[in-house]
Amino acid sequence: MPSITYVHTDGSREVLDVPVGTSVMRAAILNSVDGIVAECGGEMMCATCHVYVEEAQLPLTPPQSDDEKAMLEFTASERKPNSRLSCQLVVTPEMDGLVVYLPESQV
Repeated sequence: MPSITYVHTDGSREVLDVPVGTSVMRAAILNSVDGIVAECGGEMMCATCHVYVEEAQLPLTPPQSDDEKAMLEFTASERKPNSRLSCQLVVTPEMDGLVVYLPESQV
């Protein structure tokens, strides 16, 4: 199973083994990772699963859809070039070792 690291704003890290086909958001919710709210349950309607992907690892993630780009305009924390909605990051074997940083706030 691929390993995904969630980095909290205080620098602490949570490393989860995530089954292929599970979103980074869903894995966080199932494992009670603080910092991912996911109010819409992964329907890409709320932007409360915003994360920052380690910049060097962006090529490991799927391309952003136009809908995701639009929804990222509504994040509570600053949108950056490496901002993604974790509900749209479905884990693949190639994503093993992915590091995502949690923003200051989701709401």
